[in-house]
Amino acid sequence: MNRLALTTLAGLFLILGVDRFAAAHCEVPCGIYGDQLRFEGMLEDTATIEKAIKQINELSKGQGGTLGVNQGVRWVMTKETHATSIQGVIAQYFMTQRLKPADPADAAAWGKYVDKLTKAHAVMRNAMKSKQSVDGASAETLRASILAFHKAYEAK
Repeated sequence: MNRLALTTLAGLFLILGVDRFAAAHCEVPCGIYGDQLRFEGMLEDTATIEKAIKQINELSKGQGGTLGVNQGVRWVMTKETHATSIQGVIAQYFMTQRLKPADPADAAAWGKYVDKLTKAHAVMRNAMKSKQSVDGASAETLRASILAFHKAYEAK
């Protein structure tokens, strides 16, 4: 793709409001990966989910009227967006590009592979649960699952 086409495509995404253009990295084998950045981004998304949950709970107690309802809806949308972002990073970046299948005949490698898949799946499920809940524990569980996946991914 030439430079003009890329510039035009990027401009189109900006106009359409697609602000996460290539957020999970590309699918060409460029060899430039930022695994640590992905984990940091997911933890940042989790911090935003935590703040959204607190704000939603605060607004539900108050008498903010229509402004409070508006702010509550905005916080719910923010929480949903960040949880969806986490799910996207796991699916798009880790599951499709970074987690390489292991040979089932190699018990040790297979066990590590299954452990990584299980922990990645837990992150996706906990992100989903954080969408469904306004309990602060759901964000704490999400953070713990991201850290557990990171530990398994880095084999530490």
